Amino acid sequence: MKIAAAAAVVMAVMLPALPAAADEAPDERPDVPVGTWLAARTQPAVQLTSFTYTATVSVPSNAIDEAAYNQLIQRGAAAVAAGKISSDERSIAKWVFQEIAANVDTYVSEATPQRTVEAEVGGMCTGWWITPDGYMVTGAHCVQVGETELSQLFAQQALKKFNEQDAKEIISGLGDLSNDEEILKLAQQIYVTFNTSHMKIGNLKQSLSVMQSLPGGGVDKTAKAVPAELVSVGESYPGKDFALLKVNGQQNLPTLPLGDDSDVRTGDTLYISGFPGLVTNTPFFSLESKLEPALTEGPYNAKRTTQSGVPYIQTQAPSYKGNSGGPVFSKDGKVIGMLIAGTVSETGEASESESFVLPVGIIKEKLGEKNIKPAQALTTTRYNEALNDFFRNYYEDALPKFREVQALFPNHPYVAKYISDTQQAISAGKDESPKSILLWVLIGGGVLVVIVIIAVVVKVVGKRRRSRPQPPYGSPSPGGGYGAVPPPPWQQLPAGQAQVSPPVQPAHGAYGQGGYGPGGYAAGAGGYGAAPHGSAPHNVNGQYGAGQYGAAPPHGQAQQPLGDQTRAVRYGQFTPPPEGQSR
Repeated sequence: MKIAAAAAVVMAVMLPALPAAADEAPDERPDVPVGTWLAARTQPAVQLTSFTYTATVSVPSNAIDEAAYNQLIQRGAAAVAAGKISSDERSIAKWVFQEIAANVDTYVSEATPQRTVEAEVGGMCTGWWITPDGYMVTGAHCVQVGETELSQLFAQQALKKFNEQDAKEIISGLGDLSNDEEILKLAQQIYVTFNTSHMKIGNLKQSLSVMQSLPGGGVDKTAKAVPAELVSVGESYPGKDFALLKVNGQQNLPTLPLGDDSDVRTGDTLYISGFPGLVTNTPFFSLESKLEPALTEGPYNAKRTTQSGVPYIQTQAPSYKGNSGGPVFSKDGKVIGMLIAGTVSETGEASESESFVLPVGIIKEKLGEKNIKPAQALTTTRYNEALNDFFRNYYEDALPKFREVQALFPNHPYVAKYISDTQQAISAGKDESPKSILLWVLIGGGVLVVIVIIAVVVKVVGKRRRSRPQPPYGSPSPGGGYGAVPPPPWQQLPAGQAQVSPPVQPAHGAYGQGGYGPGGYAAGAGGYGAAPHGSAPHNVNGQYGAGQYGAAPPHGQAQQPLGDQTRAVRYGQFTPPPEGQSR
């Protein structure tokens, strides 16, 4: 009962010392800004997407209709005579080209031969993984374009060379005016209009791809375009601007969790992640920079509804061309919508105060039509846990989780950098990981074992001392007691012979075969020569035998636990080094 009472006292003392961090929720946001925490968690699942059209573009040669042109010259001469046009050559040439540009088909006609060029057009957007096996969500206008817009794209890309050549030919006979910038632009406009309206597109092919890192981690020059399949597509803005892609051969992809429309309301802060074209389309930034999504934030302004009844969220979170299809988050890190559109000025610049978001309810509706259920892989779970540990400076706790993520998904674009940063922090002595509850229990258990062993030793020693033979000399004790004890044979010697000391009596107990030496326990070869791991038997006289556990610690000092080697590692096969040592 006394031992049990002592154990209760020990545990009562030890339990209040357990770390407070053990009570924290595993996914509770650390004490870092929302944007910092949210960007770190979501970036791995946000990917740069691209769509590409290839085709054979053909346009006819052209010729000026001489009859129509001569009539134009006569009208010009009359206008000069009437004082409507200045009589200088530049003013007359400018008036002629303006008239032709306003009525191109009246003055320019098709001719032979037909001119052809192989052309490729496309665009870049943003997408995000919704399942670990490769389903991705993006915008409808990010995967296909209408015929009119497609013709404009091909005209801009494929016809530029033809337009410049035709313009130079028509002004070649104007002498010095052929170098006049305004005259040249007017001539080019004539052929932009003519060639675009007479262009034909053949052998049209479309492809979709996702930029993905190769094994080894890191969003760097190892990234490549991975083909994607179009599974479902809705109507472009202002319709339900949604598309579902599938990239085959994927597993353990990082994903994003979906929230609900009710998670946000007017006044809440929204966060948009994506790839702005002002970065991806410029040659000044490295590929690594282009493949890291940008995070912007702004208030939820209002809920809007299009004339066809499609809901949209208006927000002041900045967005740009290229952000289309990107996820929009609440402060809790869940997707509450997808960035679709934004207003632009007359010069084509984006307006930061008017971005429009397709609500997550529509996304869920479209996923349900294809029976696609959002899911989260162990990759994401461990990565989020590791990030929380990292931001709390629990580097030794974070490291095995980051390594597990790397093993689960070798293509992970950011985990290799986190592993490196975590190892450096540990080496620099910055780790603040709390001791696990198991370790504290082991330490408390060790102390309890010490108390039990001490109590047993004291009890055994006391019994043995009480059981030793009493001196045989003297008369019987008063009252009958033990009475007189005859001397042992070794004391019954003939007179005149020297008395010899009695032989050492061997002890036969739990502590081995050593007897009671003059200084305590003699060296023994029994089972308790040294204390078990985490504790030691108390030696009243200050000596210990050498048992099967090796040498015991000094008197009064318990065997120290083996640092973090005794701590259970939750994730992965990893054993941290002893306390005080760095990796």
